[in-house]
Amino acid sequence: MRTLFLIRHAKSSWDNPGLRDFNRPLNERGLHDAPKMAKLLAKKGVKPDLLLSSPAKRAITTAHFFAEAFGLEADDVVQEQEIYEAAVSDILNIVNNLPDSAQSVMLFGHNPTLTDVANRFSDQYIDNIPTCGIVLIESEADSWKAFSEGNAAVKKIFFPKEVL
Repeated sequence: MRTLFLIRHAKSSWDNPGLRDFNRPLNERGLHDAPKMAKLLAKKGVKPDLLLSSPAKRAITTAHFFAEAFGLEADDVVQEQEIYEAAVSDILNIVNNLPDSAQSVMLFGHNPTLTDVANRFSDQYIDNIPTCGIVLIESEADSWKAFSEGNAAVKKIFFPKEVL
């Protein structure tokens, strides 16, 4: 069994319009929602083997809140440059090349790509994964290389406005 959590970064700040997109921090709502969403999963008994994040400030900060909720260190979050500004095919390639030693993986990234990836595995259209939204995809595949639309499906969705 393979479990993939697609997690969109928490709400970011637009207070400094001159700041590069890559460097935008979380705003007040993001700083509130990220630890709460992380604790929600931790209370449900989720135990990720790998946390993989875009290196953009808002994504990696979100991932660090999740790491803390699972008793991990910030250094345990693996930064993957390719997630930032990725296309759907890039994310699927990253997933298909995950280490098989990891059964449960959290991938922290950006829209619209994460929503598009989630829709590949969903039988109901997902209009938009909101900030700090989580989509859980499960597969019976024996390896990440075999993880595909044919054997994986969206099982649960956790959106902050619905669960907090």
